[in-house]
Amino acid sequence: MPSSAPSPLPPSVVVERRVEWTDTDAAGHYHHSTVVRWVEAAEAVLLHRLGLSHLFGSTPRVHFEADYRARLWFGDAVRTELKVTKVGSASLHYAFTVRGEQGGEAATGRMVIAHSAAHATGSTPWPADVRERLDTAGPQEPELLTRAESAQSPGGTACASQS
Repeated sequence: MPSSAPSPLPPSVVVERRVEWTDTDAAGHYHHSTVVRWVEAAEAVLLHRLGLSHLFGSTPRVHFEADYRARLWFGDAVRTELKVTKVGSASLHYAFTVRGEQGGEAATGRMVIAHSAAHATGSTPWPADVRERLDTAGPQEPELLTRAESAQSPGGTACASQS
């Protein structure tokens, strides 16, 4: 749970994953859907850490863009850095950077989600408690492979919500 004192830095998180066989072609070109999946995994971790897990999957993505800068290879570790850049009245703006094994930028981009009440016909303002968490949380602890892999059960996979 975030502290009540505002953080001078926006909420952010770093999530590390492995490049899977289906994420790239033989030339190391990765797919748009792969970047979306990595960014959404980071978003799920961030919202969980902020106590806002209920927002994941219930807030539509209204904008997603990515610039591809370097190839990635099967088995490489990638770190997705996701940070909140703006909390609008009913929107949440993110910026992300995906870094490859050597630390260089593999992709950068932006994503915007919109808050909508269950039966609303459009966007609705963030509730006051959600806005406060988004405004005061600051950077969160990273979720790195070594931590995620040790949290796996035999034969299972790590779950972002276990952190």
